[in-house]
Amino acid sequence: MTEYIDHCDPVCRAWIAEAIRKVEADANRSADTHLHVFPLPAQWGIDLYLKDESVHPTGSLKHRLARSLFLYALANGWVQEGTPVIEASSGSTAVSEAYFARLLGVPFIAVMPKTTSPEKIQLIEFHGGRCHLVDDPSSIYEESRRLAAETGGHFMDQFTYAERATDWRGNNNIAESIFSQLALERFPEPAWIVVGAGTGGTSSTIGRYARYRRFQTRIAVVDPEGSAFYDAFATGDAGVTARGSRIEGIGRPQVEPSFNPTVIDRMIRVPDAASIAAMRWTTEISGRDVGGSTGTAMWGVVQLIAQMLERGEHGSVVTLICDGGERYAHTYSSQEWLDAQSIDIKPPLKALRDFLATGKI
Repeated sequence: MTEYIDHCDPVCRAWIAEAIRKVEADANRSADTHLHVFPLPAQWGIDLYLKDESVHPTGSLKHRLARSLFLYALANGWVQEGTPVIEASSGSTAVSEAYFARLLGVPFIAVMPKTTSPEKIQLIEFHGGRCHLVDDPSSIYEESRRLAAETGGHFMDQFTYAERATDWRGNNNIAESIFSQLALERFPEPAWIVVGAGTGGTSSTIGRYARYRRFQTRIAVVDPEGSAFYDAFATGDAGVTARGSRIEGIGRPQVEPSFNPTVIDRMIRVPDAASIAAMRWTTEISGRDVGGSTGTAMWGVVQLIAQMLERGEHGSVVTLICDGGERYAHTYSSQEWLDAQSIDIKPPLKALRDFLATGKI
């Protein structure tokens, strides 16, 4: 007699198919994100573009990641009807995953450090998620696994699956979008694309795509102080640890599985004061309210452009508006918070304001 066991019956398969349709329909309703020109002196011969990922339905670059992670989990059969979804996050990924969990009608729990901005906590709860806050940021992984086991849920684990859940060859990923939008610009193949690393998924996607399409574009990853990625890149030791970053969304106390150093051409370590100063300066010059991780990227952008000017090079540079500054009203935008953290942004802010006049930083 032949024995068999069914893992997912026709009702289960039908639910997964409908769930995938809902996630893809959500993407189909959204237009691509804008590529804004940042004003630089015309005589420099350098064009700077900011890809505005803050206009996604959940307000950040992490909307793309959350969509990919849900599709990956659904296609693998890890998330089924009623499956609780648990995620370890510093905030923005959890906001986006809460949105998709509500879209599919499954419970969502975000495991986050207690230091996460109150604005992000409110957004997660607005989208129907529950926040589970921990004192020790390094415990979010273990606590997420515990909650998944306790609830019979699925730990989404963005830090492991970010680089494999996204189709880096194309399929409207962020890299394909950037190069497509630059096609009619005077420098369609950028000299540099500058991003931060939280999981490493974005830098992996863009770095792989640039190589796959045989572009000479180089990828620079900015890393805030207190993060392990820069030291791991410098030493080749993936086991290094650090205290963790104060710039939410990027930087990690340990090297995450999705961080892929071999697709990165340069890493730039950025002090927190410079990140927050550049955040404010970017808003001041562009009129667009940006968050702290965008500030980190812009500090790196300014270093690269200053070097291009020194060498007499022309070309384009691209970075991302990862999210909006409204999420940080009680932290990076607050002088009281800066004073409590002993962060003085005045010197780097003056350097940035002088940069447009001198081309030097």
